[in-house]
Amino acid sequence: MPRFTELTDAAMDERQREVAAAIAAGARGGVKGPYNAWLHAPELAARMEQVGRTIRWGTSFPARLSELAIIVTAARWRAKYEWYAHARLALEGGLASAIVEAIRLRRRPEGMAEDEAAVHDFARALVDEGDVPDAVFDRCKALFGERGCAELLGACGFYVAVGFTLNVARVPLPEGVADPFPGSSG
Repeated sequence: MPRFTELTDAAMDERQREVAAAIAAGARGGVKGPYNAWLHAPELAARMEQVGRTIRWGTSFPARLSELAIIVTAARWRAKYEWYAHARLALEGGLASAIVEAIRLRRRPEGMAEDEAAVHDFARALVDEGDVPDAVFDRCKALFGERGCAELLGACGFYVAVGFTLNVARVPLPEGVADPFPGSSG
């Protein structure tokens, strides 16, 4: 059961309505995922939406790689709604289903392309250890440059915040969607 009150138009103050309208008018097409919780602090919601928009649609990475980093983060924190929203985007972006499934099970996928392995290893080290070993960083830097390394840091960091929010807020999966991480509370 969700923990945050669902903010209807009538329940929102003027700033909340303004931020909700801006979020709904964007590529998300509505106030979904963590945004209802964040709207209880509208300035936070506004800024998180800006960061999220940049992470999702404004980096140098194709969807296959950015979604890979996102689902590694979702699997680490067993963020059910985050997984639901992004595993299909990873598949649609061209990530192989066997890779997606291995990540869900927290296993290192076999058969990854070089760029996929680099992103996976960077994201996995970061979300598991809070740091990235020199060899992993250097590999990503050689493939994606410092901009790419910064974008990976941003993607993982942002989606940790998203996953934590979804878990704490208890944002439910849509009706009929199987729990990707049975036994977790998020």
